[in-house]
Amino acid sequence: MADPESTVINTNVKQKDPSEALVIAVTTRAIFNLEEEHKLYLEKGKEEYARHQQANQDKPLPPGTAFAFIQATQYVNEKILESNPAAKDLFDILVLSNNSPESGVRIINSAKHYGVSAALVFQQEVQAPSTPLRVVFDGDAVLFSSETDQVFQERGLEGAVQYERAMEAVPMGEGPLKAFAMHLGKIRKKFSEEKSPIRTYLVTARSGRDMGIRAIKTLREWGLAIDEAFFMDGAPKGPILAQIQPHIFFDDGLHNIQGAQDVGVPSAWVPSCC
Repeated sequence: MADPESTVINTNVKQKDPSEALVIAVTTRAIFNLEEEHKLYLEKGKEEYARHQQANQDKPLPPGTAFAFIQATQYVNEKILESNPAAKDLFDILVLSNNSPESGVRIINSAKHYGVSAALVFQQEVQAPSTPLRVVFDGDAVLFSSETDQVFQERGLEGAVQYERAMEAVPMGEGPLKAFAMHLGKIRKKFSEEKSPIRTYLVTARSGRDMGIRAIKTLREWGLAIDEAFFMDGAPKGPILAQIQPHIFFDDGLHNIQGAQDVGVPSAWVPSCC
């Protein structure tokens, strides 16, 4: 909304060791609900927007789509530090903003109000409780590579099933969110299964009967533990997401993103690279 050089940096927040921390960057419009302010900016311009933010700088902004997700990562940090105060492999949250200084002050004050120590996220009402951190991954083109998706496009469902059967013993390639999932898995291993502040899920359109075995074997080969896996066999993902109530859901299909939005689940679209 304003020039990048107008960005306000909150120097009161000490960042984690970037070589070991899992850094998550989130925009101000994702962590806080700025829809009314954005509308004001579009309709009445930069000066009126700045006046509004300055006049309301002590009024906390309401939580946005990513707010519960950020709260949950802080809960995980607290649990890690309880067991090891010297731990460095923590979540490090960076709030990105190119707003005016007036807006930046309000955002910092809002973060302090809520105790917030501070991949395309869609805006919708958030229902997810704040703890523990629940993250849902799609399979193909998200956790895994898009190889089977490409076979499906070229040969249809039967061709994809035959391909999976032939490649059953061969682990799938890495998808764009594999590194993130592995880092979550590394943090999870600090806790027993019963006390873990993180739960991860695989919700994939694959059929468990025909195409699930390779997915499970790939996760096992990677050493990536998933709390629950759902093989939907092409069924809509919305109902199961409504039951899980994740803090974030990653998927490469816009129809699945829409389905998540319809049940109030924060979602992030992972664009296909192919």
